[in-house]
Amino acid sequence: MRYLTAGESHGPQLTTIIEGLPAGMPLVAEDINTELARRQKGYGRGRRMEIEKDMVEITSGVRHGQTLGSPIALVVKNNDWKHWTKIMGIEPLQEVEEEEIKRKVTRARPGHADLNGALKYGHRDMRNVLERSSARETTVRVAAGSVAKKLLSLVGVEVVAHVVEIGGKKANPLHHLSFKEIKEQAEASPVRCIDSNAEKAMIAAIDEAKKNGDSIGGVVEVIATGMPTGVGSYVHYDRKLDAKLAAAIVSINAFKGVEFGIGFEAARKPGSEVHDEIVWDDEWGYSRKTNRLGGFEGGMTTGMPIIVRGVMKPIPTLYKPLMSVDIETKEPFAASIERSDSCAVPAAAVVAENVVAWELANALVEQFYSDRFDTFVKEINEQREFAREF
Repeated sequence: MRYLTAGESHGPQLTTIIEGLPAGMPLVAEDINTELARRQKGYGRGRRMEIEKDMVEITSGVRHGQTLGSPIALVVKNNDWKHWTKIMGIEPLQEVEEEEIKRKVTRARPGHADLNGALKYGHRDMRNVLERSSARETTVRVAAGSVAKKLLSLVGVEVVAHVVEIGGKKANPLHHLSFKEIKEQAEASPVRCIDSNAEKAMIAAIDEAKKNGDSIGGVVEVIATGMPTGVGSYVHYDRKLDAKLAAAIVSINAFKGVEFGIGFEAARKPGSEVHDEIVWDDEWGYSRKTNRLGGFEGGMTTGMPIIVRGVMKPIPTLYKPLMSVDIETKEPFAASIERSDSCAVPAAAVVAENVVAWELANALVEQFYSDRFDTFVKEINEQREFAREF
């Protein structure tokens, strides 16, 4: 499978086109709108989320609640477009109109795509960069991911994300919680944290950052259960599923690092405390005593829960802006201020959950017959039985 996204932050709409989904899979708009609503929540979000109420329109590839096997087009309208029709209009401007247009951006924000994008494409107005590099684009990445989550749910794979750190305030590991409890508690928390004490500290840290005109980042964890054993490949570097997940996580706006299982802690431990011993029983077949490697060995799934974490830096748009340079005058100035969040980590957890779901669904579609959904499900179940009896 693959998907492309199109659209600017303050343009008329955001669009994604999905190709390669099996025919005959149940899909309705509500499957997608539920995830879009989750992305808009989270303590620390800015005023944009008060303006936009994201709802999807499925414009092709689905008929009477089932996928057709042809490309699926999803559209999400930008409600704020009505205030930007001149600034972000498609048609050329008259000379007199150019003088009237405000919000030209010539002061690059440190940490953002502004200056590098302007240098790459030759844009003198860096709004041409920031409109596309904006995290608003993740709206339709979540839309695509929600379709993947639907597919996964129908073959017994579940995915959930929660926040483990914001602004240096860390959640205590709660290993005794079930997948269902993690999902319920994360959903109920304004910062998507399953540790109530850490939740309070995180909220206080966000409030402090907002008061200071600053921003803070954090760490999110995604857990996936139910993946069949042996999905991915050791044969070629670009078929390793954990590598694809790592790329997907770091592709999210402001994400700068990724780890699986015990992650970087493995560098400080001997091998006997890193690798997972293999066991077997009649009911489940092969499994592992522990899950320190986060569900992967040799670029392939082990059948254990997949555990991947991503590090999100603080958002670079600050209400107390850092110093920069005006590209027109070359003089030092405080960087431009765009409407922004003081912390987007809780919302980014939902994005991470959906990009992970996409990669897992794509790996299944690549490995098993996927023209027809019923045959696709049958082959996955046969692989599970094969692995259990092997």
